[in-house]
Amino acid sequence: MSADENLPLPKDRKFVEALGRGLEVLRAFTNGSVVLGNQEISRLTGLPKATVSRMTYTLTQLGYLSYAAQHEKYQLDSGVLALGYAYVSNLRVRQLAKPYMDAFAKRTHTTVGLTCRDRLAMIYVENCRPVEVATLRMDAGVRLPLASTSAGRAFLAATPAKERAHLLSALEARHAEDWPPMLASLQEAFVEYQQQGFCLSLGDWDRNVIAAGVPLRLADGSIMALTCGAPLYELSEETLKGSLAFELERLARDIESLGV
Repeated sequence: MSADENLPLPKDRKFVEALGRGLEVLRAFTNGSVVLGNQEISRLTGLPKATVSRMTYTLTQLGYLSYAAQHEKYQLDSGVLALGYAYVSNLRVRQLAKPYMDAFAKRTHTTVGLTCRDRLAMIYVENCRPVEVATLRMDAGVRLPLASTSAGRAFLAATPAKERAHLLSALEARHAEDWPPMLASLQEAFVEYQQQGFCLSLGDWDRNVIAAGVPLRLADGSIMALTCGAPLYELSEETLKGSLAFELERLARDIESLGV
């Protein structure tokens, strides 16, 4: 089990545990560290160091990790990049939504993002912003916390009750000391979504950034989140609440109508 996510690995006959452990090793690099040693990976994943050593050796041989001898540590290699690029480039919703997102970003002078969930985080798969907007740059692959961002709140608000309960339980385990106020904020966001169709993050993730998020329901039943946001000095809460959030909700419905 990945120590930073608190989501259990499946336990059934079809599950290949060795493969799961190898992927957990790769996931360790999503914690913000560019290079990691076996001991650090062991701490992050909860896997024995001997197991980690075998996994990092194998992943290096396959081109998913590279070894920096001078630091005696590993970093992600081009094999991971190839997989990520293949996913993003073949994501149909991203291709169809981008022109709409570009037009919205230019008209509103905000940053518009398309995100999907990965465990207890939301990941950008597309980000659009006007040329003149130099702030709030979020490239594809950037991870956002699930509980404090408009993207995560919108995703949770639209998630079926059973799955949401599972995710909330995992969030509680991860944020034990901060959970009561975090849960209260999430519950407020869920009410906000039921009443108005969007969720807000008013400095909760970054005190200088405000954003709105709406769920995007795909034809296959999966859920993504569409967001728009800007620094406080470029966008007022009144404008976000009074018009932009509602326009973002209509944008999501327009994209859904494309049959993505």
